[in-house]
Amino acid sequence: MKSPRSRRALGWLILGLAGLVLGCGGRVASMHGFDEGTRGQGDPNAPEPCSHPSDVDVQAIAPGLFVTCALMATGGVRCWGYDRRVPQPSNGGLAGRSSPPPVDALAGVRAIAVGDSHVCALMATGGVRCWGGNMEGQLGDGTTTDNWSPPAHDALRGVQAVAAGYAYTCALMESGGVRCWGSNVYGELGDDATTERATPPSSDVLSGVRALASGESHVCALMTTGGVRCWGANQFGQLGDGTRTARFTPPTKDVLLGVEAIAAGGTHTCALMTTGGVRCWGEGGDGQLGDGTGNLVYTKPPTTDVLRGVRAISAGRRFTCALMTSNGVRCWGRGGEGQLGDGSMASRATPPTANVLGGVQALAGGFDHTCALMNNGDVRCWGYNHVGELGDGTTTLRSTPTCVDWPGE
Repeated sequence: MKSPRSRRALGWLILGLAGLVLGCGGRVASMHGFDEGTRGQGDPNAPEPCSHPSDVDVQAIAPGLFVTCALMATGGVRCWGYDRRVPQPSNGGLAGRSSPPPVDALAGVRAIAVGDSHVCALMATGGVRCWGGNMEGQLGDGTTTDNWSPPAHDALRGVQAVAAGYAYTCALMESGGVRCWGSNVYGELGDDATTERATPPSSDVLSGVRALASGESHVCALMTTGGVRCWGANQFGQLGDGTRTARFTPPTKDVLLGVEAIAAGGTHTCALMTTGGVRCWGEGGDGQLGDGTGNLVYTKPPTTDVLRGVRAISAGRRFTCALMTSNGVRCWGRGGEGQLGDGSMASRATPPTANVLGGVQALAGGFDHTCALMNNGDVRCWGYNHVGELGDGTTTLRSTPTCVDWPGE
């Protein structure tokens, strides 16, 4: 088992009742219904359209560590970046594909979630199928054997949303219950144990849940009442309970009320309030909490917003992004890999006052890169690009949003 300090996690996705992946945070919104004549209208930050084949129609985007996956409008899944199925360098480096494949890896999918080294698909039938790394049993197939191709059978059924963390997976059941499997070092599974599980449990650890967000080693649930409850690792106060003590079961009380959506980063958590404000807690050393202090630890949700006028949020490893009601994007926190999209490599301890991109309908943050689904259907990504995870046909880091290079362009 990997040591806790060596963990590299992402896939911090929040998925709501509609079963759509909006990325690492963010609330469910329509992926269709944008009128061609008004896309980007009135937004000075809306870029010129990307060039791509007319048959490319993306419904949702989900970045992970070195992987990005797209859910197509047809229900197909296409992933790029690190690919264990291709020959890997003998020097210990990584290899993959730097642009999307021309065909789907799986069909009949309703939503996707990407973890550190695994991908999970929520099928249109309500089943869950996962593939990729499986050292901790995160695929839920009863083994700890890696499987780099989508399986033919469901690991769990009756699911409405799925979230993926470092090496664990959580499902939001159609009943509103939560079930998790995989790594359990810090109590991520919420079953009052630290033993990994290679199959989904048969009972819920929490009920009355509306949406889930998974961080590196902590999980947060948005309750149907608008409250937030978190469990798992808590070394930086990311659970928001006023302590730095890990929790191995979901709490019985909310740490914050009046919440519309949640996002979990590496070791920080953010809430989108029903008023459109953003509040973050946990690790803040790179400015990802947006409060201007850069303080390392915040163990409770703040009482004031760091940004307003927001309609969706996403959280990466050490950065946070907001999708404004104006359809613009603003990011803060660590920027050393270009993940803030502002053309620099500088970090920011407060949200910027200007958008780095306009005309956006959905946002998704990965480990050190971010992707946006545009109102016109384009996909643009920026940040780290070690194995081609930005999908632009290169492995060049990008500090501003760049078009995904779809086959046939």
